[in-house]
Amino acid sequence: MTKDTWGRVQNDLKATIGKDAYKNWIDPLELVEKSGNVIRFAVPTNFFGDWVSRNYGDRILQGFLDDGLPVERLDFSVSRGAVTPVKPNGSSPVKSAARPVIKTAKPEADLPGSPLDKRFTFDKFVVGKPNELAHAAARRVSEGGPVTFNPLFLYGGVGLGKTHLMHAIAWEIQNRQPEAKVLYLSAEQFMYRFVQSLRFKDMHGFKEMFRSVDVLMVDDVQFIAGKESTQDEFFHTFNALVDQSKQIVISADRAPGEISGLEERIKSRLQSGLVVDLHPTDYELRLGILQSKQAAQAQFYPGVELANGVLEFLAHRISTNVRVLEGALTRLFAFASLVGREVTLDVAQECLADILRASDRKVTIDEIIRKVADHYNLRLSDMLSPRRARSVARPRQVAMFLSKMLTSKSLPEIGRRFGGRDHTTVIHAVRKIEELKAIDNQIAEDVELLRRMLEA
Repeated sequence: MTKDTWGRVQNDLKATIGKDAYKNWIDPLELVEKSGNVIRFAVPTNFFGDWVSRNYGDRILQGFLDDGLPVERLDFSVSRGAVTPVKPNGSSPVKSAARPVIKTAKPEADLPGSPLDKRFTFDKFVVGKPNELAHAAARRVSEGGPVTFNPLFLYGGVGLGKTHLMHAIAWEIQNRQPEAKVLYLSAEQFMYRFVQSLRFKDMHGFKEMFRSVDVLMVDDVQFIAGKESTQDEFFHTFNALVDQSKQIVISADRAPGEISGLEERIKSRLQSGLVVDLHPTDYELRLGILQSKQAAQAQFYPGVELANGVLEFLAHRISTNVRVLEGALTRLFAFASLVGREVTLDVAQECLADILRASDRKVTIDEIIRKVADHYNLRLSDMLSPRRARSVARPRQVAMFLSKMLTSKSLPEIGRRFGGRDHTTVIHAVRKIEELKAIDNQIAEDVELLRRMLEA
């Protein structure tokens, strides 16, 4: 009977609040039971239940009453166990169409934001030279207490460990300080909730939620670039938390200064803390990751064996993305288990042919310019500018040299990518760096380091 009534209430809500709002906020509700005069719903997260209670609780309650079901209050919780009631706005539950009470319970494996992946903890993060600073900084933040850098900004390409470290920080803080309010979410979710708060005229609730946390963690912040209103609110949220000495952890696919469409005041704020680059993995780190992953996979595929040299082969050939690397190993284990064959080097090449073809990466001139600019602490605009100061001209020549060595582009094409320069300028740069490599150890070391980073 209660479920039939709930179905009619849902139909009424769909007609009154619109399909989008219904899909986002009503459809995910799971009717659990009617206990006395209380109707209980299961919700995905505390934030979700809180939002529904504030914005649709009165309508849902009134819908049950209009259908003749005696209900005094609603209960929204992320678990079905006993929980402690929290009364919104200090009000007490009353009969009829009063605002319902929301009960919240913080589950052990969930935070009031995006769910955390149980695999992404510090003990499962393989540390090597390319990521040791990022790992150490993440560890320091997770220990709690005063931190000299705020925010911690982690950046790097896809599959290098940014999200893993973000989750690991959240898990560690949760374990060390169960009472701490940690909010982890993507920048896309931040924007979505901001837009929803505008739509439903609940900016007060939005500000209260985001500015009352102890640690705010926003993943892939480049997503808000170009979105002025969201950036404005992000900036004010950022300032409010920093003023309260609350920790902020941000991740992106590139350094703050390189995110086009991001306001200068936000770039400045993000650069005021510790900015850490997760470099492309080196061979030793990739091999360590594979060895760790192999031990985990062996639990699911007992008896599966990999021939000598297979892990080393994968570490050499799949170098740009750790997720792809791990996925390749998973495929080999599944193949061996299903087909019943030992994974030899030939089998690995046959089974992973598509992945190996995709991993034969081609270096681009834009990537070379970006890496060289990072290495010499220059802006991209400096690399392309007409400035002739040695502090700018020499790195520019290094980038031209690498472009000639690592790409198949013609000299005129390379010149055009460097601010429309003539091909003779490129020839001069290549010859100059070749000469300097023979007599200047620093230049030789810089060129070799950059080459290995770009080819990694």
